[in-house]
Amino acid sequence: MRRAAGHQRRFDERFAAYFDSLVGRQGGLDLPPYGAFPARALDLVRELALRGGKRLRVVVLHEAAALVTGEEVAGLDEAAIGIELLHAHGLIHDDIIDNSPVRRGGPSTYYAYRHEFPDRPDTALALAVLAGDLAAFLSMRVLLAGGLPPALAVALAAVHADVGASTVAGQMLDLERDFRPDPDLPLLHAVTEYKSSRYSVLAPLRMGLLAAGADPTPHDGGLSAYATALGIANQIHDDWLDLFGDPGSIGKSAGSDIRSGRHSYAVRALLAAVDAGERKVLDSALGDPGCDDDTLDRVRDIARTHGVDAALRAEADRYAREAAAVAGGWRGHWRAEAVTFFEHLPTWTVARDR
Repeated sequence: MRRAAGHQRRFDERFAAYFDSLVGRQGGLDLPPYGAFPARALDLVRELALRGGKRLRVVVLHEAAALVTGEEVAGLDEAAIGIELLHAHGLIHDDIIDNSPVRRGGPSTYYAYRHEFPDRPDTALALAVLAGDLAAFLSMRVLLAGGLPPALAVALAAVHADVGASTVAGQMLDLERDFRPDPDLPLLHAVTEYKSSRYSVLAPLRMGLLAAGADPTPHDGGLSAYATALGIANQIHDDWLDLFGDPGSIGKSAGSDIRSGRHSYAVRALLAAVDAGERKVLDSALGDPGCDDDTLDRVRDIARTHGVDAALRAEADRYAREAAAVAGGWRGHWRAEAVTFFEHLPTWTVARDR
């Protein structure tokens, strides 16, 4: 999608300039004049944030504004930076929770600190938590201190704060899910809704419309339906990538859900398909951080034998088509070019290799 690539390129340049501005004299972040830890935390947040992928949230935000107008819209840069900083906050804390060494093809923030403080694990953990907190506060700062018209700044910040709280609640539900031996689909969908869909799709939709001068409230049913379907499609595809994807493409170790014992869509499908002997193999791998590649290969072979890989792809495609159908219902109210984009976006996202 050329339009998405264009949004990504422009945003990455703007995002780098934003981080440069934080250490400048005009509008810079007021860091303590003593000590190296605060500046290092900002550096690590920057490193992670600028390693971003396809910038789905940024694309949705800009195209949401394009539903209303083809003109340039003020406030989109600030909203995009805010939502990507909120994403960075989530990734940093997620990698602490999951004890993940790699993120986006480089060291996670947590493991960067562990490398720097090998003899002080508590300090490494504390600094990683605080770096994630820094990203969260910066995500609000850019909206409220970025020179936007006050009414728009408050409206965007209200959406941003609400979805931030929802995302934290989703992370808690994600942890609770793994206490259940066989979580059902409604629970998995709820985790996806709160932990991912709301801030990755729904909030950018709402914020893009607000920036363009439209009230999203009357359209919230359709926006929510689109976000829910697209979020589930993407999460199922992410779970497929975690088990069957190429580590070089996805930017982290494959099989992380298996090793962490996460009851993902893929794990749920596996548990429903295996026989007693295969269940022993799966149980030996599930939740074992030291699970070796040979055991993971056996799990993949079992999954392919039962058609789990193909079934997951088909399910992701089904939800992608559902999202596209919801977007098709926007014709006649929103600008046709942008509606077409939202119709095509779901299929594009579930065809990606990372």
